[in-house]
Amino acid sequence: MKDPLASEVLRELRKAQRVVVFTGAGVSAESGIATFRDALTGLWTHFRAEDLATPEGFQRDPELVWGWYEARRAQVLRARPNPAHHAIAQLATHLPRVTVVTQNVDDLHERAGSAGVLHLHGSLHAPRCARCGARYPLPEASPQEPSGEGRLAPPRCGLCGGLVRPGVVWFGEMLPERELVAAQRAALGSDFLLCVGTSGVVWPAAGIPGIARDAGATVVQVNADASDLDALCHFNLRGPAGEVLPALLSAAFPGVTGEAR
Repeated sequence: MKDPLASEVLRELRKAQRVVVFTGAGVSAESGIATFRDALTGLWTHFRAEDLATPEGFQRDPELVWGWYEARRAQVLRARPNPAHHAIAQLATHLPRVTVVTQNVDDLHERAGSAGVLHLHGSLHAPRCARCGARYPLPEASPQEPSGEGRLAPPRCGLCGGLVRPGVVWFGEMLPERELVAAQRAALGSDFLLCVGTSGVVWPAAGIPGIARDAGATVVQVNADASDLDALCHFNLRGPAGEVLPALLSAAFPGVTGEAR
C-alpha cells in the first residue's frame, strides 16, 4: 500500500490475535445497497423515514411498512458481496479470533463467508411476530414485490396469529441484548479493532470502538470520508472499503485476496 500509515498499521495487524471488525453502511453501499435515508427515493419520498421505521408506524400502516422492507430485502438479495466483505471473511482464516460486528441489516457478510456475525441493528432476513416475538421462517423464494402503491400485507404468526414485522431495530427500540453484550465483550477482549465504513454517529453501537481502545487495542478506521471516529482511532485510512481493505489485509496476509471463492 502507498499510504504512509500502512506500514505502521501492518505491523500492528500482524501482531494481532483477537481482532474485531466493526462495519457500517459504507461497506454495503459499495455493493449497491442504499443507506436508510438514501433509499427514500421515488415512491418513498412521500413518507417520513420515521413512519417507516417505528413500532407506531407499523401499527398505523403495517402493509406500507412491510412492503417497504420487503422491497429492501429484494434489493439486498440481488446484490453481491464486494471485495471488502470477502477480505473480511478471508481474514478469519489467518488469525486465531476474528469477530465481525455490523450495523448493517443485510446478509452480505454471511454470503461472503463470515460466520457468527453480530448484527447490532437486526436483520432484514430475521422477521418476527410483533405480538409474541416468535421468529418467522422466510420462504426460500425471492420476496414478493410490493404493489405499485408500495403496500404488501405482512404474514401472520403461526403461533399466535399476530402480524409479522421486519426483524430490524427501529427508532426508539433497544438493540438486541445478546448481540450487544457479545460485541462489547469482543471489543473489550480485542487487541486490534478495524472500523470500516461507519460514521460513528449511531449509538450505542458507535461505542464499540471506544471500548476496544480503552482496553488497549489498536483501533484503525477505513473510510472514504472523515467521521466522528477520526479522533478516537490510532490510524485513519481514506478510501473505498472495497479497495483499501483488500490491499491492506493482503499486504499483511498474502492469502487474503478480496475475491470470491
